[in-house]
Parts: sequence; structure tokens; C-alpha cells
Amino acid sequence: MSRKTVLQLASLEPSDMQTQLMDNYEVLTDIDAASHAEIVVTAGNVGLSGAAMARLPALKLIAVNGVGVDAVDLPEAARRGIAVTTTPDVLSLAVAEMALALALDAGRRMSEGDRFVREGNWATKGKLGLGNSVLTRRAGILGYGRIGRSLADLLRGLGMQVTYTARSRKHDSLDSFAADPVTLAAECELLFVTAAGGSDNKGLVNAEVLRALGPDGIVINVARGPVVETQALADALSTGMIAAAGLDVFDDEPNVPQSLLNAPNCVLTPHIASATVQARRAMAQLVLDNIAAHVAQKPLPTPYKD
Repeated sequence: MSRKTVLQLASLEPSDMQTQLMDNYEVLTDIDAASHAEIVVTAGNVGLSGAAMARLPALKLIAVNGVGVDAVDLPEAARRGIAVTTTPDVLSLAVAEMALALALDAGRRMSEGDRFVREGNWATKGKLGLGNSVLTRRAGILGYGRIGRSLADLLRGLGMQVTYTARSRKHDSLDSFAADPVTLAAECELLFVTAAGGSDNKGLVNAEVLRALGPDGIVINVARGPVVETQALADALSTGMIAAAGLDVFDDEPNVPQSLLNAPNCVLTPHIASATVQARRAMAQLVLDNIAAHVAQKPLPTPYKD
């Protein structure tokens, strides 16, 4: 039996997982050469547009290596009966770890202190100055899905008070509920953004939310760049409306606005929240498992559910 053709728009990591894909399928990276492909492997930030789907008449499965689907044309996939899978749960802890790391870095001025030492300022200018405690703060989580709840467990385990905002109150939660982002921001000092991307959540963290967070507040975004209004955040950082921010995601990756690059109280990382060997291996395995199930005409392990 001939091998199924896979159009690959995003690589699998570590390299041995990529090797498994290539050993079992005809893997192509050029959409024009792969017009007969039945399967597409993509990533959350790459997705698959409706226009691209139109160039793939045999397409039956979109396997997303990640949890984000805002770049996938879901209505078109549904109209054509194309299955979409993601890799949930296996990256939740890695992203939660990154969110906490960014909060510690931004609050305790770790990256700023690293630059201070490397530039020779410790010897010439004395001490850097005081940071802010993180673990004594009240935490707010905007978006209470798998990642948000994993983060809540982590923070609660460190003795932190946690409040969350979601579309509805979660009655099985140990944390407090705030009805909207402004209320959440007013009740916390660390605002963790873990909400899904997409048009519904664009600009969810705006100037009003940042004002409610206040001058001691820290914003951490490990969700999608557009969930936080970039200009409003840059203004809040430069005017002291908030104390600091830690960002792993941006509107137009890999391009980061100069206003954020210029902000010494803003920690920047290149969308690496899930970039651990353990998480990426588990993600890649789920991609392979979903493809194998599709080919064998078995139930998909992790179909996307809105």
C-alpha cells in the first residue's frame, strides 16, 4: 500500500520524532507539490488558511502541533469535513512553568540585572535597585483552560492566592472567580494571560484593565500576542501605570515593537513557553498518534473541541 502524503508546514521536535514522520509517510513541504496531500502538519502560529485548504482537494486531516487554532480556518475545515487535531495537556505544565519564570524575572529584575552586570554597571553604578516580591502577591489568571488551571495549581502550591476569569464560573475550582478582566485586574497584582487567541479575545487586556491592575502590577502573557493591546501595554510600562511585564508572545512574530524593546521593565522571550524537550516530544507523539489513527480509520486521540 502506498504511503500517505503529508504536507508539513511545521517541524516536529526532537529530531527523532521528525525522522519517524518521514519514515512512515511521504513528507512534502511545498504546497504546490503536495496538492494531493490528505494530511497537513502545522503549528498553532502557522495554521492553515481557507485559501490554502482550497489548494488541497484531498485534505482530510489538519494535525496541529500545539493547542492554538486561531490561525486555522475552522469554519472552512468544518464545511469540508476536515478533521482538526491539537496536542492538549502535554504542554500545560511547560507553559505554566514559563509563566511563573517570567513573573519571577520581571518582578525580581533578573534579566535587567543580567544586563546590568554584563555592561559593567555594577562596578561603576553600584547596586541595581529593589525589585518586587512575587510569591507574596495575589495572582489573577485570565483564561482558565488547561494551561490556566495548571498554572493555578502551581501557584496555589507555592502558597499564592489565585483568582480567575473565564466564560463561566468553574464550580469544581479551588480558586476565586472574577466576572470580567477589569474586576480580575483590580483584585490581583500579577495578571497571567492564558486565554485562547482569536478575534473574540483580541484586546482583552486593554488600557482599562492595565489601569485597574495598578502601579505595582505585573502582566505576563503566554497566550497569544493580540490578547494584550500592545500600544496600551507599552504606554503603561513607560508611564508607570504598571510595574513590569513578561511576554512570550507578540502580535507579529518574530517582529517585536521597538516600544517593547526599549522598555527595561519588560522581559521578552521568543515564544518558547512550550519549548522543553519533554513537552515537545509529547506534542510530536500526539501528532504522530493522530495521523496514525486517521490512516488506520480509528478514532482520533485528541480532536479539537471548541
